[in-house]
Amino acid sequence: MFEELSCKEYSKAEILQMKPLALAFVGDCVYELYVRNYLLTGKYRDVNELHRKSVFFVKAKAQAYILHALEEELSEEEHNVVRRGRNAHPHTVPKNADVVDYRYATAYEALIGYLYLSGNSERLDYILKKSIEIGSERDE
Repeated sequence: MFEELSCKEYSKAEILQMKPLALAFVGDCVYELYVRNYLLTGKYRDVNELHRKSVFFVKAKAQAYILHALEEELSEEEHNVVRRGRNAHPHTVPKNADVVDYRYATAYEALIGYLYLSGNSERLDYILKKSIEIGSERDE
């Protein structure tokens, strides 16, 4: 889905030196866009229902759940990005999110941002598809 989107080319060293919250900033956008596109291709047409379903997938609790389910499939490098994202210290935590879930959600978003910025579209696509699969199972 994201092969045709262009962004500045970053070296692996540049990406690994980025602050994890910057990676999460990008990952949040990429994941949200992917979820919205997925929902539009499904049975959901009502805007309120689309919004409710998208919130279900992108809330901190869901992202933390997805990350835990994916952990065994991550490479060592991806684990390092996740660890850095989890240990990042955001200045605020949403009032409706558990702090632990929020930290894991930030780690998940950092992973997505890392994969997107590194241009690894095949791996990004796999992780995003798997995330939807995991999130959908949770929805049942």
